[in-house]
Amino acid sequence: MAGQPWLDRRETPLITFFNRQFMKVELWAIGKTNEKYLEAGISLFEKRLKNYLPFSLVILPDVKTKTSDPDQLKKEEGKFILSKLAPDDWLVLLDERGQQFHSIGFSKWLEKRLGDSRRKMVILIGGAFGFSPDVYTRANESLSLSSMTFSHQMVRLFCLEQLYRAMTILRNEPYHNE
Repeated sequence: MAGQPWLDRRETPLITFFNRQFMKVELWAIGKTNEKYLEAGISLFEKRLKNYLPFSLVILPDVKTKTSDPDQLKKEEGKFILSKLAPDDWLVLLDERGQQFHSIGFSKWLEKRLGDSRRKMVILIGGAFGFSPDVYTRANESLSLSSMTFSHQMVRLFCLEQLYRAMTILRNEPYHNE
C-alpha cells in the first residue's frame, strides 16, 4: 500500500493518518501471560494494530515483595510504574470505576486522544489488586472495558481487540457491525 501516509512505519513515534499526527500508544501490563490461547490472540491483535498506529505492548515484571499485603504490593507496583513514565505521557488506567464507552464512542474518544500533541499514551492494566493511590493521582483518565470483572491477563486481549476495532471504525473498514 505504497503512498498511503498512515501506513508509514518509519522509526518515528508519530505517523500521519488522514493528515493527523498520531501519538505512540503503549499498552502496559504487569506480569507475563501464561495461557497459550491468550498469547495467540494478543499476538494477532498486536500485529494488526501496528498497521494503523505506532503501538507496542510493554510487559512490566512482577514486583517481588517480602509481604503478601495487597496494599504494600500496590504501593511497590505503583512506585515501579511511576518510575517508568515520562512526565508528558498521557496515562490511561483500565479500571472498573473508569468511564465506559460503546465501540463507536470509544473510537471517537481514541481519535481525539491520538490527535493530541502529546507523544505517547500509556494504557495501563493494573496488577491483581489494582492501582496504588499515587498511580490514581498521576493518571490523566480511567476507562472501563465493562462493569464485569475480568482477569488482568484476559483484559490485555480485550483491550487490544477494542483498540483494533476502534481503528477500523475510524478507517470505515468492515470489521465492526452495528
